[in-house]
Amino acid sequence: MALIIAVANQKGGVGKTTTTANLGASLAGFGKKVLLVDMDPQGNLTTAFGVTPQEGGTIARALLDRKVPLPIVRIEQEEGCVIDVVPADLSLASAEVALLNKLGRELRLRELLGQVESRYDFILIDTPPSLGLLTINALVAAHRVLIPTEARHFSQQGLQMLKESIDEVLYLNPRLEVLGIVISKLDRRLREERAVASYLREHWGDLVFQTEIGTNSKILEAASAGVSVFRFAGAEKAAEGYRALAEEVMARV
Repeated sequence: MALIIAVANQKGGVGKTTTTANLGASLAGFGKKVLLVDMDPQGNLTTAFGVTPQEGGTIARALLDRKVPLPIVRIEQEEGCVIDVVPADLSLASAEVALLNKLGRELRLRELLGQVESRYDFILIDTPPSLGLLTINALVAAHRVLIPTEARHFSQQGLQMLKESIDEVLYLNPRLEVLGIVISKLDRRLREERAVASYLREHWGDLVFQTEIGTNSKILEAASAGVSVFRFAGAEKAAEGYRALAEEVMARV
């Protein structure tokens, strides 16, 4: 049975999508069966793997209609290494509004993943930069939450807000736990970021992963090219970071 991990933070630009994509690719590289679910109407996770939603629909329709299965697109990372992706596009924004009038609206994603989780070791869910119904669906479906954050002052406020939301979700999903906090897009040349990173470790303790993902233009270039950092020339250093993060994730679970 899969371990379901929601990658969440209501603050935008903290590296949720790149974390989901490259952690997923790294886990697949370790021989794990991985499904990535795009729950963000921006569809950045979908485009990060070069997936065209029209190939098999998007998650929006499956959330609204219980008769529609999850659309799963298989991506070959390299010989013998594949990863599955559930795509999304802007129609997911309309679906979120329509879900407000549906029974069991917070449980829709959990029901869908329950139909496929036996096929996988890990299911990672990319969430939008908000604490709306789509993120709530991800948190209700998940066993663990992985929180990417920047080492900046306002990001600390985002962590506290997410923690409060997780406490609320426990009413519907009492199994939910925080897997860890990963410091992303870190520039250790900046005194402020070094100071905030130290504060995060002091305040949140062992919840903060030892692995830090440094700022690296190759991460964005790989996403723009529709591949993970493991398939992008010049991204070897970034790939090492995500491989180390995957090892920590596997050790924690």
